[in-house]
Amino acid sequence: MLLMVGLGNPGAKYAGNRHNIGFMALDRIAADHGFSPWKARFQGLVAEGRLGDLRVTLLKPQTFMNLSGQSVGEAMRYLKLMPAEVVVLHDELDLAPGTCRLKSGGGHAGHNGLRSIHQHIGEDYRRLRIGIGHPGHKDRVSGYVLSDFAKSEEGMVEDLLRGISDGATALARGDGAAFGTALAARVAPAPRKPRVSEKAPAAEKTSEPEPLSMADRLRALGDRFR
Repeated sequence: MLLMVGLGNPGAKYAGNRHNIGFMALDRIAADHGFSPWKARFQGLVAEGRLGDLRVTLLKPQTFMNLSGQSVGEAMRYLKLMPAEVVVLHDELDLAPGTCRLKSGGGHAGHNGLRSIHQHIGEDYRRLRIGIGHPGHKDRVSGYVLSDFAKSEEGMVEDLLRGISDGATALARGDGAAFGTALAARVAPAPRKPRVSEKAPAAEKTSEPEPLSMADRLRALGDRFR
């Protein structure tokens, strides 16, 4: 059994925010892997299903980001899981958009959702850090994470979510290498094809017989009628 948690804020107002990339990832996993419909439970929304051989509960806390740990703690205790059996998918300012990193344990780096989870279950859970980039100055962070992805980023976000979903089974079983391979197949740039020269290759020169002189042609004509 595994508890997979996506972090975000509830409500249509926040649905497209960078801060909600964890919710988006879980929605894609649930849709692609045939999970049950979402239902209210554990102060959140829950969907159940399987990733490979593992039974998995997906959880989107509806407590708002700063209180995410209340929902995660309640679910973990009810399901009788250890922190190591919890995987949290969340936005990460310190990674470039379109990149992900796996991490086990460690600090919360100022992320309010992780800070709350630390308070309720400790730090010994696994995380998938989903890059959203940094606005460049700490004073702009709050507005940045609570803003939607730009139109120009929509393709990147779509590829990223598809890659996370493709690698979800590997993520669930803790196979970081296989997860990275699945993700890279979606988000890595396609190899460049060699450029074809626009100039057609020069035609190979063939030797042509030199033209016959008038005397030679008359001699050859006479030979034909002998």
